[in-house]
Amino acid sequence: MNPHYMFVADRALHRCEYCRAPEEGFNFHFEVEHITPVSRGGSDDEDNLALACTACNLFKWYYIVAFDEVTQSDVPLFHPRQQLWEEHFHLDFATGAIRGLTATGRATVACLRINSAAQLRARRLWIAQGLYS
Repeated sequence: MNPHYMFVADRALHRCEYCRAPEEGFNFHFEVEHITPVSRGGSDDEDNLALACTACNLFKWYYIVAFDEVTQSDVPLFHPRQQLWEEHFHLDFATGAIRGLTATGRATVACLRINSAAQLRARRLWIAQGLYS
């Protein structure tokens, strides 16, 4: 387990900092990921670490920017240490879909495939069980 796991998980309230999946809905710990990957100059400093579910971490990979369809430009991905989730995303509780409210939000949703069919099914289940807020 990552030596920073407990600090990062507690800070994130045991939720993915990108899609807000509840860690308690899984039978394993989420991953401590580098917001700016080490391969792109990021460090192991706790300000550069975020808690991410496997799905978000898999698609985030080494990206720090992604394409926004509306502005037709590359924009920075959501940065959990520097930005507020509520300013960039909105959850539709009826459908389970997360919508980007800003260029950064839209690019992050697209890059991390936050609204895949599997993610939507799981999110609706977590909402129904009261695990997702």
